[in-house]
Amino acid sequence: MNNKLIIIPAYNEEKRIRKVIKEIRRVDKKVDLVVVDDGSEDETYERARIKGVVVLRHCNNLGYGAALQTGFKYALKNEYDYVMQMDADGQHRAVYIREFFSKIEEGRWDVIVGSRFINKAGYKIPFMRKIGMGVFSWLASVITGKRITDPTSGFRVINRKVIKFYASNIYPTDFPDADVIIMLNFSGARIKEIPVMMRRSTKKTSMHNGIKPVYYIFKVFFSIFLTLFRERKKI
Repeated sequence: MNNKLIIIPAYNEEKRIRKVIKEIRRVDKKVDLVVVDDGSEDETYERARIKGVVVLRHCNNLGYGAALQTGFKYALKNEYDYVMQMDADGQHRAVYIREFFSKIEEGRWDVIVGSRFINKAGYKIPFMRKIGMGVFSWLASVITGKRITDPTSGFRVINRKVIKFYASNIYPTDFPDADVIIMLNFSGARIKEIPVMMRRSTKKTSMHNGIKPVYYIFKVFFSIFLTLFRERKKI
């Protein structure tokens, strides 16, 4: 059995999901894929199944973190050693797959995060979002005592210890961002950022923006605050 899995959480991605799967298959024909359809209202589920991958389906839209956690529980149940998460909107370039898995298999790290900002590769984001990301980066760096450049990146690979951690009830099921990086650090996880280039998403709606941005910022700040006082479970 293959010991590597890629999780693709998807919500209303009928126009992109087949292209994302095809791009991954061009790079790695052997890695297992699971698409978690988070209650899509379009044909995301059907179009993913056509590509011959495992598709798990939520009856309702539960949120980005919940979709990811469904994938992590699937990985734990099926005894995968390494799990990579990639978004379904095409932002994450499949060309990095082998590098990510190679790094995590070295055994020196528990989490590998793809950062858009290590090499200042010209990734363009709206001004207000850039400010918010900068604040979360600063907070995560100050709290962990380590330089964290892209705590909101969803382009990551983890080992089995972290798979178990993510599959537990400690994992946030709505916006797993800077708070998760801080939780991982407190839990003893070895975190490594590597530089990547990402495409800019052209999607107008996604799992990330179904709720007003103000709520998102408040929720992440609140979650970070709670993380400071939460019992620190070791991985």
